Formats: sequence, C-alpha cells, structure tokens
Amino acid sequence: MNKLNVTKCSFLLCLGFSIIICSVIYLRVGKTTDPNSIEPFGCKPLPNQCQAFLSSTDNVAEWFQGNCQLQGYILNSHRNCYNLTRELHFITRPLSREEEDYPMAFIITIHKELEVFVRLLRAIYMPQNVYCIHVDAKAPWEYQAAVQKIIGCFQNVFLSSRSEIVTYAGFSRLQADLNCLRDLAKSKIRWKKVVNLCGQDFPIMSNLELVQYMQSQRWRDRNMTPGTKQPVSIKQRTEQQHLEIPGSHVKALGRKKSPAPHNLQVYFGTAYFALTRGFVDFVLESTIARDLLEWSRDTFSPDEHYWVTLNHVEEAPGSYVNGNWEGDIRAIKWSDQEGVTHNGCKGHYVHNICIYGIGDLPWLINKNSMFANKFESNSFPETVDCLEEWHRQKVLSQSSVPVEPPWLLVTKSNSSSSS
Repeated sequence: MNKLNVTKCSFLLCLGFSIIICSVIYLRVGKTTDPNSIEPFGCKPLPNQCQAFLSSTDNVAEWFQGNCQLQGYILNSHRNCYNLTRELHFITRPLSREEEDYPMAFIITIHKELEVFVRLLRAIYMPQNVYCIHVDAKAPWEYQAAVQKIIGCFQNVFLSSRSEIVTYAGFSRLQADLNCLRDLAKSKIRWKKVVNLCGQDFPIMSNLELVQYMQSQRWRDRNMTPGTKQPVSIKQRTEQQHLEIPGSHVKALGRKKSPAPHNLQVYFGTAYFALTRGFVDFVLESTIARDLLEWSRDTFSPDEHYWVTLNHVEEAPGSYVNGNWEGDIRAIKWSDQEGVTHNGCKGHYVHNICIYGIGDLPWLINKNSMFANKFESNSFPETVDCLEEWHRQKVLSQSSVPVEPPWLLVTKSNSSSSS
C-alpha cells in the first residue's frame, strides 16, 4: 500500500509540473500571438498622394506600409534581432562593390521624433558603414530605451560614449558632434568620410549616389563645409560673450570677447558637414582646433562657425581655403528666401525653416541634395511616407545584387492580392 501511495504521489507531482510547464508555454505563445499586440505589418495604407512620385506602384490604394506605433512596437516586441530588422525592412547586404569599397560614417543627433529617426536610419543604413547616435541626455527614458533596443541589433551602430544636454544654439550641440567624432575615430571600420545629421533629416540621394558624389573630382580629397566670411550682421555671435543655460537657451552677457586665436579669420556657415578622415584627426589633435574650440565655448551657435573656419586653415587636411557655399549638403527652405531660391513652403515654417508638406516633394526630388531638413511625422506624415518609398525604390533600382523581399517597404494587402 505504501508503495502504491508513493507511485501515486510521484505521478501527481509529475502531472503538476507538466501542467505548470504547459501553462507557461501557452501564456508565452498567447502573448506573442495576441491579435491585439502591435504588429509592424499592414498598419496603414500608402497615401494616395504618393502615386505622382512613384514609378513601380500601379495602384497605391492596394499597398500597405509596415510602419505603425514604432516606439511601442520596438519596446514591446519579443522578436529577436534577426526578425526585428527584417520586419523593420533594414537592408542587410552591400548593394554594390562600389559602395562596399567606400564605407562612410554618420553622426545622428536626436531627442524626439522616434519614427522619423528609425525611418532615417533604415534609409541610410548599409552594413559596410558605421553610425554614431547621440541621444540628448534630457530625452524621456522610454525614447532612450527604444533607441537602445533598435541599435542594439547592429554591430555597426552605437550610442555616443558621452551624452550631452543639448541646448539650441549652445556649445553643447557642437560638443555632441565632437563626442561622436572621437568615437568614430576609434572605429575598426575604415570609413572614408563622415556626415552629420539630425533626427529630422531625410536623404534624397541614395547611398550609391552619396559615394559617387563624395568621390567626384571636386570633393574626392576635400571637406564639405558650406559657408563664407562672417557677415557684419552676425559678428556679435563671436565678438560678445554668451552663457548657455543647459537645456533651455543661450543669452548674451554684454561683455566683449577676445579675438579668435592664431589670428584666424572667422567664417560663418551651416552646422552640417562632410569631412575627410584626415581632417577629423586634425580636429581632434591639432593645437589650432583645440584653441578655437575653447575660444568658442561662450559664443552663440558655435557649430555654425567652427567647422567652416577650420576648413579654411591651409594646413588642415582636405581644407578648401577658397570655398564658399559649395556642396549641396542640405535642401532647406528658409522663409526669407521664398521666391528667390524656392517656391514657398507647402507645409509650415518653424523658426523660419519649412516643415515639409507633400507639395514640397517635387522641389526636393528635383533639387537632389544629399539630404533635406525638416520633417515631422505628426504634422505631415504623408510627406515622409511618400519620400521614404520614393527613396527606397531608387535605392533598390540601383542595386547590383538581387533584391530581398524584406527590403521592400510596402506590400500588397491580402484582399487586393486575392482579388
């Protein structure tokens, strides 16, 4: 009898463990297959307005994008990196030997607009390149966690080793780029040139076109820092001392600064650049660059004079001492240039810069700059939708390798396919 009781107890114990294990498996499977969970597929149809810009989409109304609530999807997804990168449509192979032989480096500084950032990253992502992401230290933790999760799936994408509290027009914005440059200088990937971006940029050129542009006769051995000698109207930026209030604003102190070190002629230009690797070493190691950096700490918007001033130093590698506004780095519609360089903003202006609407796409496509700025997913989502699909179609049409299905951004709905 005792032997029978022991056998019964053993059976019941095994049965109990089996029920527990099956329950756990059921709950895990049920959680990942819940029809109400966030899925990247078929979230929204491609806008009808895209029809005018796309060449290989017969009926836009039948096509759906794989973009929906990206932050929630990334944070809540239980998929491994292999599936995550496929479902987010990242290109996973070099598309040509020419691109593979010319790896590039990118700096992306971000603090909001996660959806635009993910779509920017996948638009410029190539496995032979390297990417440094600087996330503003004051960004919400959910945002930082989502960024960390997505870039953790790539060996050639990393967070800046030091994060700044970035202030508009402050020294911190320049420091953020310098932090990434220092990290990129240590990269094992032997990149040829580095380009800096912000999270509200989007490419117009494909990666192949960027490589060809960088290797053109004019730019092969030169840095691209569009700008000119500092106009009298903005000399107070560097002749008067300023104080950065971290995360808030920059205010003038009303005190005069000393002249720039080494008798440097101060230039004024864009904060965006394309720099040779030799120039980056010069920036990080030379006394001239270090002294100019220290002198720039109490100036207004130092990133708009630092790069272009150093690029006019004759001994700097890749310098362009006779350069002016050459280099089509950014397509930007400034409000004060309406009717002169562009036909007006079809979206709306914020701080005198156009947030692009769908009506701005013909101008952007025809201009064919390296990148365009600025985009907002909330204000004009269809603009990014159409531009992204137009750009991906161009990228894939130039590929020298077979196109893989996960690289396609839009797919036909099941209903339209069956009909």
